[in-house]
Amino acid sequence: MRPGEGLDALMAPRSIAIIGASQDATKIGGRPVDLLRRYGYAGRIYPVNPKASVVQGLQAYASLDELPEAPDLAIIAVDAEKAPEAVEQCAKRGVRSVVVFSSGFAELGEKGRAMQERLRMAARRTGMRLLGPNCLGAVSVAERSIATFSIVLEHSLPAAGSLGIVSQSGNLGSFTMRLASDRGVGVSRFMTTGNECDIDIADGIAWLARDPATKVILSCIEACRDAGRLIAALTEARDAGKPVIALKIGTSAAGQAAAASHTGAMAGSDAVFDALLARHGAVRVRSIDELIDLGHAASILLSDRLPRGTRLAVVTASGGFGVLLADAAQAVGLSLPELNEATQRTILDLVPFASARNPVDATAQMSSRPDLLQKILSAVVADDRCDAVVLPLPFSLHVPRLRSVYMEALRHIRAQYPDRPVILCVDGPPDALAELQAMGYPTVASFDGSCAVVAALARLQAAAKAPRDTSPPAIAKASPLAADAFRHELGAKRALADAGIPVLAERLVSNADAAARAASEIGFPVVLKIASPDLPHKTEVGGVAIGLRSEAEVRQAHAEMLRRVAAKAPRAVIDGVIVAPMAQGLSELILGSRIDPVFGPIVMVGLGGIFAEIVQDTAVEMAPVSETRAMAMLTSLKAFAVLNGARGRHRADIEAAARTIAALSRFAVAHAETVSEIDINPLLLKAEGEGAVALDALLVSRAGGPIHEH
Repeated sequence: MRPGEGLDALMAPRSIAIIGASQDATKIGGRPVDLLRRYGYAGRIYPVNPKASVVQGLQAYASLDELPEAPDLAIIAVDAEKAPEAVEQCAKRGVRSVVVFSSGFAELGEKGRAMQERLRMAARRTGMRLLGPNCLGAVSVAERSIATFSIVLEHSLPAAGSLGIVSQSGNLGSFTMRLASDRGVGVSRFMTTGNECDIDIADGIAWLARDPATKVILSCIEACRDAGRLIAALTEARDAGKPVIALKIGTSAAGQAAAASHTGAMAGSDAVFDALLARHGAVRVRSIDELIDLGHAASILLSDRLPRGTRLAVVTASGGFGVLLADAAQAVGLSLPELNEATQRTILDLVPFASARNPVDATAQMSSRPDLLQKILSAVVADDRCDAVVLPLPFSLHVPRLRSVYMEALRHIRAQYPDRPVILCVDGPPDALAELQAMGYPTVASFDGSCAVVAALARLQAAAKAPRDTSPPAIAKASPLAADAFRHELGAKRALADAGIPVLAERLVSNADAAARAASEIGFPVVLKIASPDLPHKTEVGGVAIGLRSEAEVRQAHAEMLRRVAAKAPRAVIDGVIVAPMAQGLSELILGSRIDPVFGPIVMVGLGGIFAEIVQDTAVEMAPVSETRAMAMLTSLKAFAVLNGARGRHRADIEAAARTIAALSRFAVAHAETVSEIDINPLLLKAEGEGAVALDALLVSRAGGPIHEH
């Protein structure tokens, strides 16, 4: 089923049954009845309770069969042991959607998984959509459709607006809805997916992408069960022009373990989540505060007023505030360009002792007169050297005189420049913030937060304008590799060479004389490397000798190497010694691939050599990748400037590296059923136009480790 299908009955039901409805409005079965009545749901409400004829003033029914119609939505608020039967009765009655509040399913082990499977099968047999189990349900604000027992609706329902929220975690999602409401941000829909027996996070994103009431989508993600569905949903949202802002939790080892035990699903690689979200137009945030700040700003600016780039102008009445914002801007990748000469002249004509370059320190004079403030702001906002403006107003809105000055000036600026993004770094009375937001100004309380929001808004704009990835051509499953491909690097590189990955001409020899002859034929200088299925990390046992320039040096190095290896790894099986030419280049990369339990084959590139694991300057993508995407991976590396010829260095053959990454990714997909990991470390990059070459490689079988035969 395509993500998002069949959710209309859940999110816009004309009738709702509550199975397990309670007279007590504080109980889980009583809260939906109370909330629906309290907030004025216009549809039909059917409490189902075999022990009561009236529940909270409404006629109650002993069973679903007694209802006058099959409701669009049924809420299941009974114990876990009774939930499967209730869901099966809903399916039999023709109910179109159900929400299962009950917990005690797959998150608790085998018995719970069996009960959850009964829920899933009941839904699948009839096409009924099921939200949960173990979830906080769903809310459609404008329709007053409330299928939740969350306490965040205890005192008020959020105002109707354009922000849609979908979360795997019930409490995190409802907390997000409450925070958004407290910030004055209107909410369109709220959905929590819980154990995702049927409806998953991709369904929620895709349905919100089609929902006319939703303009911005906030998503709280713990884990992904189906990468293809999530990609399809993100693509649909981007094509609909609806930004997706994702808070992915469970990034640490402890956090991932907690997510797995909580949701009954294995958390995917955090680096792959980063790549997947960025590749398909979503922006990832790292905290709930950033989620709310960015969601709030995006809902106000939407797509027509997002920053065109990362150039920021700061206007302040305090030099210290300007420095703080400049530091915060740099930390998130924003630049503060010097403003146009005409802009600076205008500012200095108005306030001769101001600092007009950027940040603009207009001193306290700008707070004294609305006309002065308006002229300074107008000059900066109009300056084409900046993409967004941040204006800090700490404490100003709490002072009636200053509030009046700023409100008047900002009202004129918004009318004069309706399409220019201006973010206010401000806290103040709720009515003042609401007034600014109604004018079209996002408000962020902190200095760091305001700059982080500008940077994220620029990423949203870049994602919206980026060319869409074309679907990679299908890659056929390859024939199984020969056993020697997994034995040691020589076989691995032969297999990779067949896939188009450049390698050196090397020979495997069995004694010192053969090594000397091979070295003479290859040409000095040469490298010797131990060949063993038991020693993938050869340097750790002294299994590498480099820079050998004569037959005598080769014989001596061969003997010494065998002695070192025998001493450090006496049980290792030794196939011989590899003789290879001593290659020279400019830089080293590490390339690799592994099978992610959620995302399948992934490909990685980073700074190579012996420091690869220490530096960890890497980029990760789902495989396969095109050469264009591989080049984007390379340019994202912190070390890219070094590869690209920084400070007078020769430029490395980055294009050859991109070709190799793309070839490796295709190989990984073709052999995904039999190869679990691939390492190329290092990939030596030569000067521009001279190519690249894999100096060492390792293939790991999905059967469990390098294969060798005794």
